[in-house]
Amino acid sequence: MLRNLIRQELLSHLMSARFFAAVVITLLLVVANAVVLLEDYERRLARYNQQENTHRQKAQEAKTYSTLKLSVERPPNPLSLFSAGLDKRLGSTFEIYHGSVPLISDGSARSLDNAFLNLFSKIDLVLIFQVVLSLMALLFAYDAVAGDWENGTLRLVISHPVRRGTILLAKYIGAMVCLLLPVLMSLLMVLILLSTVGSIQLDGEDFLRIGGIVLTTTIYLSAFYLIGLLISTATRRTATSLMLCMFLWVTLVLVYPNWSRFAITPVGDTRAIHSSENQQIEQIWEEIDREEAQFLANSPLEGKPQRFNLDTIQSSSFSSGRRYGIDMKLSNQSDPLVPHVQQYHATMGALYIRSAEQIALVRKQTLDRTSLRRAIWYERLMKLSPASLYTFATAAWAGTDLEGMSDFVQAVQGYRRTLIDYFHDKDAFGSRQWFTSDKGAVDWWDLPQFRFARADVSENATRALPELFLLFLINIVLFTGTFLIFTKIEV
Repeated sequence: MLRNLIRQELLSHLMSARFFAAVVITLLLVVANAVVLLEDYERRLARYNQQENTHRQKAQEAKTYSTLKLSVERPPNPLSLFSAGLDKRLGSTFEIYHGSVPLISDGSARSLDNAFLNLFSKIDLVLIFQVVLSLMALLFAYDAVAGDWENGTLRLVISHPVRRGTILLAKYIGAMVCLLLPVLMSLLMVLILLSTVGSIQLDGEDFLRIGGIVLTTTIYLSAFYLIGLLISTATRRTATSLMLCMFLWVTLVLVYPNWSRFAITPVGDTRAIHSSENQQIEQIWEEIDREEAQFLANSPLEGKPQRFNLDTIQSSSFSSGRRYGIDMKLSNQSDPLVPHVQQYHATMGALYIRSAEQIALVRKQTLDRTSLRRAIWYERLMKLSPASLYTFATAAWAGTDLEGMSDFVQAVQGYRRTLIDYFHDKDAFGSRQWFTSDKGAVDWWDLPQFRFARADVSENATRALPELFLLFLINIVLFTGTFLIFTKIEV
């Protein structure tokens, strides 16, 4: 009996105008959007390669250790075509310097006042599924029970020896198969399109991540179908059911995910927090200045730091805040002072590394208490909507969520430590080549190269699991509620 009921539901949906509309609209939107996203990805990839070459060239042009300007670029995520997340919203370029620990807020970004709060959805394939197919799921469900009640079909079916739970299960399976067909067809078209270009190379783990996105999409569409089925069962009138379904769709998909960002400000006025941060950082630099002054008091070096009272033939330098780079050509008269200058730079290098760790700790605490705390709060508030749960889960699968961005920052921080070890191995801070190239420029042939690998698929699954669990729990609650109401219907 279950098989016959499922076949009947499938034929009913497959021959309906709404199924045809779901297939056509989804295919057109997904394929057209995939073409645009692919062109955008290729532009971003070309920009990434260009920036990488520029960074590498600038590094090789440095003649002294102090003039090294080293930056790393975050590569675009190929799965951002499916779920853009934060991939294009957070900064992608980070400067590597021993006197500064890079944080996630330090990356160069375009038109971002607060990168953490930029949680609005971008147009990607997941957004199409989120908006269009959730609406289709409700349109498939609003008359599933109410329509049969009005035309008398429900009484006829129940008069047969079939359990009411079987009727609901048949309706659910038949509708879900028809809802998943547009998803699978559109994804197949996208994969065929990706196979025709050479800019994106997907490996086995990427296909597993795409499978995770499909699984999440299935559970998400199931939740919206069950919402419609519950309303259809409870109202028993198609007009009322349709009206309530449209109201909930607008609220859960369009209104609430965006409104919730502005509903509550959990951290209040942050001026006191930032003022405390500035005071702590100023105290750290004051301590550095005292130690520098104490060193110079016992040294024959005079004049402005870095240049001092050296007799230079030619010099070039740059400075940015506390950072400096210098390349001097010294006369023989300066030779007696060179060891003292080397000792000065070795001392200051160690102090800058120490201060960088202290300042990073202060900044990280402020970041956690302000922007990051606000972003986490809004994320939790947004998770009251299945649409937001779906957005966060798919971003976790694609690696374009906040944790995925943090992975890159941690890799950048690790690269900074590698660079410091490289300088220590070369005794760079205390060498003559730190501030002058008159005895030969630095050879960067063995400069460590930055490498970044995305988290493996098991980590993506772990990060997506909380949202998947909540979506699955919503499905269980909705189906249970629908079943309890349906079993009490008198026909």
